Amino acid sequence: MRRMTNRRSARLLALITATAAIGTVGAVLAPAGAGTKDGSAQPKKESVAVGHGGAVSSVDPDASAAGIKVLKQGGNAVDAAVATAAALGVTEPYSAGVGGGGYFVSYDAKSGKVRTLDGRETAPASADEKLFQEDGEALPFDEVVTSGLSVGTPGTPATWEKALDKWGSKSMRDVLSPAERLARKGFEVDETFRQQTADNEERFRNFPDTVDLFMPGGELPEVGSTMRNPDLARTYKTMGREGADALYEGPVAEDIVDTVRKPPVGEDAKKKIRSGDLTAEDLKAYKVKKQAPSRTEYRGLDVFGMAPSSSGGTTVGEALNILEGGDLGKLSKKELLHRYIEASRVAFADRGRWVGDPAAEDVPTKELLSQRFADSRACLIKDDEVLKSPVAPGDPRDPSDCGSGDKATRTPYEGESTTHLTTADKWGNVVAYTLTIEQTGGSGITVPGRGFLLNNELTDFSFEPVDPDVHDPNLPGPGKRPRSSMSPTIVLDEGKPAFALGSPGGATIITTVLQTMINHVDRGMPLDKALNAPRASQRNAAKTEIEPKLYGSDVRPELEELGHAFTKVPELGAATAVRPLPDGRWLAAAEKERRGGGSAMVVRPSKK
Repeated sequence: MRRMTNRRSARLLALITATAAIGTVGAVLAPAGAGTKDGSAQPKKESVAVGHGGAVSSVDPDASAAGIKVLKQGGNAVDAAVATAAALGVTEPYSAGVGGGGYFVSYDAKSGKVRTLDGRETAPASADEKLFQEDGEALPFDEVVTSGLSVGTPGTPATWEKALDKWGSKSMRDVLSPAERLARKGFEVDETFRQQTADNEERFRNFPDTVDLFMPGGELPEVGSTMRNPDLARTYKTMGREGADALYEGPVAEDIVDTVRKPPVGEDAKKKIRSGDLTAEDLKAYKVKKQAPSRTEYRGLDVFGMAPSSSGGTTVGEALNILEGGDLGKLSKKELLHRYIEASRVAFADRGRWVGDPAAEDVPTKELLSQRFADSRACLIKDDEVLKSPVAPGDPRDPSDCGSGDKATRTPYEGESTTHLTTADKWGNVVAYTLTIEQTGGSGITVPGRGFLLNNELTDFSFEPVDPDVHDPNLPGPGKRPRSSMSPTIVLDEGKPAFALGSPGGATIITTVLQTMINHVDRGMPLDKALNAPRASQRNAAKTEIEPKLYGSDVRPELEELGHAFTKVPELGAATAVRPLPDGRWLAAAEKERRGGGSAMVVRPSKK
């Protein structure tokens, strides 16, 4: 593939086309507004909103409404992001909450800088490489996920406090107030919430406190019923009064430690629930990391993401660098998907070999994002054949054309439950924030009387080396952060926000963000259309996962003739995004269908 010589012209043409199309969309769509839970009807769910004063996009209308409320009260994008996240802890408790962690990416309009916070969970100080092994053998995943052994020190409370202290304008009490009220008054159960509860029913029934909270009366919640969480409302009230320290020291912290070390299992539990070794000292020692973002240039745009411990920024960035060598806008659908799939395959090979917690591993972040390394890997990709997975990694420290740095190894499993939100304010500040408790339902263990589930984030570590002959940078260790795929991303055009996006979905987060960016920048699709287009996800595996609309399309057999193999999956990701429009309005975009559809809102919706 030959590198384009006029990247800036191609980028401008794509974005001008997309902007014009978005303006049309904003004129014909019914505007989305923000409601409250003070006795009025549930906020209306819309996948696109256009207007002035700021924007919020999340998977849930109550959560988006919480963020909009804070913006209307004079808060900035950081305040709105924390308010939205706190509300998601109420309405999306199986995906995120104060028992988990995440990554916070923020653009400051005044300085023009992008800043990030690494709020990833950490392993106990006692953890070592054999954390998930017994008698020399790796434990089965399903025995670890539902256990205290899988729980890392939560990072979300500290992330909220750090973000507000550094860049917010409101107090913790102010931004948690909408979520506290929502938890107390309740939200309407939808089909997605009921189904996620049903999917976890067998696990949840091991823990009476979890059943009491999410299955009132011992039964699955009915669609349309009201789900209340007074325990979480009290926890939020305590946090508003005492700050994040309430979850790292004191009675709540003691309850977290007790729950991990002696899981509150029911007398009729049907499986062995292992305890963990989290201590009060582990909680007290937790620190959010304020660090530089990952950065790469693509078609003249500056793409900022999350540097390790997340692999999102480096893997998205490397794939973009690989793809930049060709004019994707001129390719057929078959050719474009082929290039995208192969670039993802190669980037995931390098991710597996090189990315881990930089506090414990020598991670060559700069080299992984270098164009020299990407060019050395791009030569593997041929237009008339398919690479065979697993592809061997390259060596970013000493790139050689089509060379490899180690043996090929498979990509290990990573849980798919997470949530993502994007916010913007009237001053031009933007936030992309992805947070999680890992598996849908996390560890399944509720902290008694506190209203939230604990994460199972430590299962993102490798249980054992993927290959004993190849160094694995993602083995457990004392205080170590497990590798993540979360990819909150902010894209700048000449120092100003072009768009911001992110998604849940475990390792598929990376491919969701990558494909959405290609759709928007290279194919010129409006941001909301790019976000809702059918997806494929290749992660250095024998088969590429694709959604039904792609599986049933004419392009699948064309790609199969080339040598691709596919697995049909119901859906990939649940992205949200925002972008400024040339006339000063904001566009917020969310899913139309995935996870039951998302919720895009603006402060002052356009009348036409």
